[in-house]
Amino acid sequence: MTIDPEHTPSGRIILLRHGETEWSANGRHTGRTDIELTDDGRATARRVPASLALVRHDAPPARVLCSPRTRARDTAAIAGLAVDAYDERLGEWDYGEQEGLTTPEIRERLPGWTIWTGPWPGGETPDEVSARADAVLTEVRADLERGDVILVGHGHFSRVLTVRWIGLAATAGVHVRLDPAGVTVLGFERGVPRLDHVNQRPTRD
Repeated sequence: MTIDPEHTPSGRIILLRHGETEWSANGRHTGRTDIELTDDGRATARRVPASLALVRHDAPPARVLCSPRTRARDTAAIAGLAVDAYDERLGEWDYGEQEGLTTPEIRERLPGWTIWTGPWPGGETPDEVSARADAVLTEVRADLERGDVILVGHGHFSRVLTVRWIGLAATAGVHVRLDPAGVTVLGFERGVPRLDHVNQRPTRD
């Protein structure tokens, strides 16, 4: 990633995780499975505009991209975001054979397993997820000259986007938290990528 200390784009990248689903509430790994928001997830999505108001610029976003999964699409719609395109690259980490399972269930077969340490039978490796994240970040960075870019997606993949922005390995995402409907802002310090906000969550009514 090219760094120009004399130039900082006016916009930043804003990551919005979808609201709660039944599977996220139960800790089940939800990658390809298309599952809807819970009532609480929809209620939280309605509070997202207040979260965005705390962290983003007043001008309309330059671009809004969204994962094509229903839980992300509905979160964007409920939050009042005008999506420019649905991008498969913003889909969640492909969990392969671990899809729909909780970590304790997976550890019955693979002691000590985490998504960050693997193994990843039938799914994406950290290198593959990292390449996908890098492609998204490289593309949308050009839009930052026109304002903020909002990416509506998923928990693990957004955590990978976060750490790749600051040059860390995808597996460093283990150190970043992003709750349902949480917002993270990727900004700059004199052209150098930095984290401006991490896991800004909607406030209760």
